[in-house]
Amino acid sequence: MIVVSNIWRPLIFGLAAVILCAGQALSQAMSVQDRIVQCAGCHGADGNSPLPNIPSLAGQPAFFVLNQLFLMREGVRKVEAMAPFVKDLKESDLDALSGHFSKLPPKPSGEPIDAALVKRGTEIAAQKKCGSCHKPTLTGDQQVPRIAKQRVDYLTQALTEFRDSKREGADTLMSGAVAGLSDADLVALAHYAASH
Repeated sequence: MIVVSNIWRPLIFGLAAVILCAGQALSQAMSVQDRIVQCAGCHGADGNSPLPNIPSLAGQPAFFVLNQLFLMREGVRKVEAMAPFVKDLKESDLDALSGHFSKLPPKPSGEPIDAALVKRGTEIAAQKKCGSCHKPTLTGDQQVPRIAKQRVDYLTQALTEFRDSKREGADTLMSGAVAGLSDADLVALAHYAASH
């Protein structure tokens, strides 16, 4: 444990406050391009996530991205990892970021896709009418996300959170849509969506 003399405490705390304020000022002054570079660290330089359980943003409907960023910024949808990145977003940032990611082409994640699971997922998706909201191509529309070519691990995690009502600030229609499905069913749906 480091003991700081009472003489140095005001100086150290003052310096910490200056650094914190400078960091906040810098984050507020970030350009949209700087923010896009920041997003690339997790979501991929081309919007296609290379990291497990991190969603790809490429090709998502602009309104969906804007809405998710807004909900996160306002604290309605709580995603701890995103909190420091969204807290200072202005309305113009929301528009620019959502427009940017919507124009990027989605690509498969490279995760192994199991043909038997895709077949089972196709059957479940038909029963649950996934295409009625996400479109038959699973590309989403307006506030409904693109799930085609999304990461299998992320989809599985998201579907599980919807089913178990553990996704704060999310659309409750999805919780109803996947209610009663087993873990295996959710994995099959994830493989089905990712295969599109």
